[in-house]
Amino acid sequence: MAVAKLALQDGNIFVGSSFGSPGEVDGEVVFNTSMTGYQEILTDPSYRGQIVTMTYPQMGNYGVNQEDIESQKPHLAGFIVRENSRIESNFRSQGSLHDYLSHNGIVGIAGIDTRRLVRHIRSQGAMNGVLSTRDLDDASLVSKAKTSPGLVGRDLVKEVLPATSRQWEEGLSEWAMLPELGDSSDQVRTDVQVPEPHIVALDFGMKWNIPRHLTHEGLRVTILPGTASAEEVRKQKPDGIFLSNGPGDPEPLDYAIQTIRALLGTRPIFGICLGHQLFGLACGAQTFKLKFGHRGANQPVLDLRSGKVEITSQNHGFAIDEASLPDCLEITHRNLNDNTVAGLQHREVPAFSVQFHPEASAGPHDSQYLFQHFREAVCSSLANG
Repeated sequence: MAVAKLALQDGNIFVGSSFGSPGEVDGEVVFNTSMTGYQEILTDPSYRGQIVTMTYPQMGNYGVNQEDIESQKPHLAGFIVRENSRIESNFRSQGSLHDYLSHNGIVGIAGIDTRRLVRHIRSQGAMNGVLSTRDLDDASLVSKAKTSPGLVGRDLVKEVLPATSRQWEEGLSEWAMLPELGDSSDQVRTDVQVPEPHIVALDFGMKWNIPRHLTHEGLRVTILPGTASAEEVRKQKPDGIFLSNGPGDPEPLDYAIQTIRALLGTRPIFGICLGHQLFGLACGAQTFKLKFGHRGANQPVLDLRSGKVEITSQNHGFAIDEASLPDCLEITHRNLNDNTVAGLQHREVPAFSVQFHPEASAGPHDSQYLFQHFREAVCSSLANG
């Protein structure tokens, strides 16, 4: 097995075994606490520019398949695991994690002390690193890590957004149709008073399970690139507007902020993750970079309106600065790990957002009701003219 090395910008070196594709990549080194869902993580465009460490010790044990992908291809820079399973055992498996990474050109490293790495990031904060199977000189790798551009101030959305618009037609798979989801498929459309309300989803790097959920709610979905102007959105004659997740720092995305600001109050708006941050920025709030971010399928969030605690799937390294919130926004959810803002609602127009992922994939279904709330807001807006 070939040697691979991970070098952090602060000089720490981790030596392990190469798996996946050989090569050299740089990016922000982060960690995800999910026990499963590695294929969804690999294909989540929000990980663009990052080298992802999995905290659970074994990955690859249930293989990969074509149903669990969240975009056309993996978008992360590199993948770090404690152990890459030599056996994939699941009736849905269509191949191995190693082969999947290799086919998609993703550099991986296994066999390092991921516990030590994660504890270091948790203490010192997420930092830039270089993962290589080619250059194995420690000093050279650390020097490269120090010059890696990082995430702050970069527009990574333009590297992952779709080139053209499209109509979304795929619903939830049979594997998502579990009792925990809430509604069964034959219940979903019975209370929709207006046939197929039309949603424009602004795609900043959207996970595919989001439009699957929107379609499941009886909504017709048109996906536009996140660079679309307010006029281009209006031309689609939407009944509601969705703001997707996506990678990196929200503040450089002036085009998106201006579009959202121009659309506020014209149609109901729902934002997730990066869409939540962009919604806040469009309303006058500010964002800041978290020390090591929230990434995993086990993040507790308090719904301030109901008093219920939801276990949520999250993946973000930036958050809304509560001290900067304008009067027009109220906080609806809080992350119970660090008390950061996890949900917002506009006081004057039908618009709301959450920092977490109610579509999960992978993750719990506690917050799936938010798609129902969005549908209800759209139908109410249509009923009121």
